[in-house]
Amino acid sequence: MTIKILIADDHEIVRKGLSLMLRQEPGFEVVGEARDGAEAVRLAESLAPDVALLDLMMPVMDGRAAAIEIKRSRPAIRVMILSGVEPGELVFETIEAGVDGYAIKDISPAELSRAIRTVAEGKRYIHAAVTQALLERAAPRPARPQIKFSPRELDVLHLMATAATYKEIGGQLFIAEETVRSHVKSILAKLDQPNRTQAVVAAVKMGLIKLE
Repeated sequence: MTIKILIADDHEIVRKGLSLMLRQEPGFEVVGEARDGAEAVRLAESLAPDVALLDLMMPVMDGRAAAIEIKRSRPAIRVMILSGVEPGELVFETIEAGVDGYAIKDISPAELSRAIRTVAEGKRYIHAAVTQALLERAAPRPARPQIKFSPRELDVLHLMATAATYKEIGGQLFIAEETVRSHVKSILAKLDQPNRTQAVVAAVKMGLIKLE
């Protein structure tokens, strides 16, 4: 069985290189080349390839939009994205849009051929690096342990965010400087921070205090 392939990439050297490589693979026939997503949609309609191999970032219409349109108008066409984009939200959204395959451009020729055959057979192919990123994205994040501060520690923490020295903090709170240092030591331990500055940054991020 011959697998008819449509290639879409806005970089001519990439497009021509893919075409040359895939034409040398037994059982593959490159039936068309597109320079952007809109042209890929038009050629998919007229050429009816078995597999449309699309770049993700293309002018006029990107690979994600082209894939959606091709799947809408020609559901039988298997759509595979071949992209150099690092796994991120756009990549995840593209996969969730229903593409049949996703590979990154540092894939070996042998693996790309296997991927194309996989999607042509009606199976899904997702590159291992993208699969790992998807797993990490889906993994539940450990809950931040609840940190409890005494009212006095919170008073000290708020004043740590100012330019006041420990002696001045003690004066404002009517406690000894050594008592302030004791509270600061406890605050650093609870926030797991090495110094006053980083403790204040951590406290702001956690919403414990606000910088005036």
